[in-house]
Amino acid sequence: MIKSRFTVFGLAITILLFSRSSCLCGQPSEQLQSDCGLPIQWVAEWSDPPLELRPLQIVHGMPPSKATTEAATALKNLGLGGIVCNVSFDQYLVSETHWDTLVRAVQACKEVGLAVWIYDEDGYPSGAAGGRVLKRNQDFEALALAYDPSRPEPFELRRSYEFTHASNNFYAARRYANLIDEQAVRCFIEMTHEAYWQRLKEHFGKTIRAFFTDEPSLMAVNIGALPADIAKGVKVVDQPDPNIKPLPSVPWVRDLPDIYRQRYRQDIAQVRRSLFEGDTEADKQVRRQFWELISDLIAERYFGQIRKWAAAHGVASSGHSLWEETPLHQVPLEGNGLKALMQMDIPGLDMLSSDPPVVIYAGWLAAILPTSAALFNGGRQVMTEVSDFVQNMGGKGEASLADMQAAAAWQAALGVTEFTLYYNYARRSKEDYRAYCDFVGRLNAVLRKARPMPKVLLYYPIYDLWAEYKPVAETLTLQSQSKKAQQLVSSFLQLGQNMVCHQISFALADHELLGDADVHDGKLWLNGQQFAAIVLPSGVELPKMVAENLSRFEAEGGRVFKDGGSGSGVDFNKLSAVYPTGTLTAQNDRVVIGRFVRDGRNIVCAVNVGDKPYAGAVAVNDGTRWVVADPASGQLEHARTEKDGAITVSLPSRGVLLLVGPPTGSK
Repeated sequence: MIKSRFTVFGLAITILLFSRSSCLCGQPSEQLQSDCGLPIQWVAEWSDPPLELRPLQIVHGMPPSKATTEAATALKNLGLGGIVCNVSFDQYLVSETHWDTLVRAVQACKEVGLAVWIYDEDGYPSGAAGGRVLKRNQDFEALALAYDPSRPEPFELRRSYEFTHASNNFYAARRYANLIDEQAVRCFIEMTHEAYWQRLKEHFGKTIRAFFTDEPSLMAVNIGALPADIAKGVKVVDQPDPNIKPLPSVPWVRDLPDIYRQRYRQDIAQVRRSLFEGDTEADKQVRRQFWELISDLIAERYFGQIRKWAAAHGVASSGHSLWEETPLHQVPLEGNGLKALMQMDIPGLDMLSSDPPVVIYAGWLAAILPTSAALFNGGRQVMTEVSDFVQNMGGKGEASLADMQAAAAWQAALGVTEFTLYYNYARRSKEDYRAYCDFVGRLNAVLRKARPMPKVLLYYPIYDLWAEYKPVAETLTLQSQSKKAQQLVSSFLQLGQNMVCHQISFALADHELLGDADVHDGKLWLNGQQFAAIVLPSGVELPKMVAENLSRFEAEGGRVFKDGGSGSGVDFNKLSAVYPTGTLTAQNDRVVIGRFVRDGRNIVCAVNVGDKPYAGAVAVNDGTRWVVADPASGQLEHARTEKDGAITVSLPSRGVLLLVGPPTGSK
C-alpha cells in the first residue's frame, strides 16, 4: 500500500482546515478525521501538546527572583506544563516572607497557564511537617513494639527512630510521626495542608491541582544505613542514640490493642510473641491478622485522611510510597502497598533510574503497582517522580535524551500519565529539554485519555507474606526471611519480569480484590475491568473466598496459571495468546508493549529498551487502517502491513512507536 507521512508542520495546516470546516458544518471537531485517520482533536494535541499533558518540574527552592512571570514563562518555554513546589525549607512553614514568595510564584504560574502541585514536606519522608508535628506533641512520634528474647521481659514499647528510614535517608536524620496515629496525621494536615489552603485557597482546584506526599511509611524496620561517604553529608536534626539496641520490631499505636481485640476477639498481648517467631498455623494467623490491621490503619489514617481533605478542598491527592521494588518491604512499611496506593487519587512511583532496561528488573513492579491501584479505584492518572539519580550517583552523569525518552515511554506503556521531574534542566540544552517535554506531551496526547487494557492478572501475594514475615534486628533482606517467603517473592518477581519480556499486559490484584470479584462469561470482573487469565506465584495459599472465585472462573473457561517454581507451569506463549493485538511476530525480550483502548480504538505502545534495534511486526486483527505515531519526531504515517495484516515496525535502540487502530467495527 502507499505510505503517507505527516509532519507536525503539515498537521498544523490540516488542523486549521478541519477546525474551520467543523464550525461551518456544526460538528464537534473531535468527531472529525484528519488526513491520517485520527480524530482531529487527537492530532491537534499531538501537533502541539497542551500544558496539561506536559511534565511538571520539581522546584523546591523558590528564591524571590524566580517568583515572577518571566521565570514561569522560561519554564513554559522549556516545554514544561507546570511545577511541583513548596514553601521554602528555610524556616519551613513559619516565615511569612517565604510564604509571600510562594504566593507570588503560584500567581505567576496562573498568569502563564502552568499547573502547580504542592509538595507536602520539608524534604522527605512526608508526615513530619519539618519536625513541627513532634514539637507540638512528642507522643505523636512513631512507636514500635520491640522484641528481645534474651531478657526476662522480652517486649518493649519504644519510640522508633534509630536504624529506620527516618534516621537513614538522603535528606535529614529527623524523628518521625506515627502514621497510624489518627491525631498525629491530623496534626500534620493542619500544619501543612491547611497552611497552604489559608494562603492559596483562591488557586485550589484551578492552578493548584494536587498535593504530593513523598515516601511516607511506618518506621519499625531496619532498611539499612547509608554509605558512610554519603551519610557524612546528610544533615542531622535529631542525633541517633548510640545506646539504642537494634531489635526486631513491629509498628504500634496506643489504641491498637483495643482495635485488635474488637476485630479479632483476641488479646494481642497474649499472642504477640507470634509476631516475631513460631511457624504453627496459629502463629501465622496472628501475623496475618496483625498486618491486615496495620494495612487498614495506615490506608485509612494517613492516605485516606489526606485524600478526604484533598477532595474537600478541590484538589487531588498524589505521591508515592517507599521501596516499591519488592513486596517483602511493603509489609513492614505500609502493610499492603497496593491498598495504600488505592487511597490516592493519583497513585505514583519513584523512578530513580533513567536507564531504560531497569523496567525488566525492578521498574515493572514500581510502575504496575500504582497503575493497578488507579485501575481498581476508578482513576486513570498515575504519577512518576522520575530522575537520573542512579546515573549521577554512579558517576555516569546526566542521562541522554534518548534514555530519558525511552524511560518515559516504558512507564507510559505501563500506565503512567503524570511526569514530575527531578532532571536538572540547567545541565541540559534547552533544545533537548524541550524535545523531552514535547515527547511526553505527545505520549499523553494519545494515551492519557485511553484506558489500559490488561487481560491478565498477577496475584500480589501480600496475604501470604503477612503470614511469613518475621521482623529482624539487622537490615531487612529476603535472605533474612523463611524459605517460603523467599519462594513467594522470587516467584512473584520472576513471573512479572517474564510477562514484561513476553509483552503480556497485566495488572496486580490482592486477595481483597479477588475476593470481591465477579465471575461470569468466563471472565473475572474487578471494578468494571475484565480479565481472561490469572497467574499465581509459587507457594501461595489462597483465602477461601478467593479460591472459590478462581475455581468458578476456571470452570467457566478462565485460565489459571500456577507457577510450579522457577516459572515452570506457566506457558507464557499461551498466556500471550489472550491478546489478539500487540504481540510480536518475532519475540524480543527487550521490547515493552502497552495496550490501551480509547473511543473504540485499540492502541499499542511499543518501546525498545534494549541496546540493539528491533525489526519485525506487531500482530493486529487488520492493520490496513492503523496509524503509526512516532512521539520523538512527531511524524504520523499509515501503517505498513504484512500479508497477514500484522504491522511492520522498526525500532532502533530506545525507539518508541504508538500504533493506533481504527474505531472498532469500522470498514
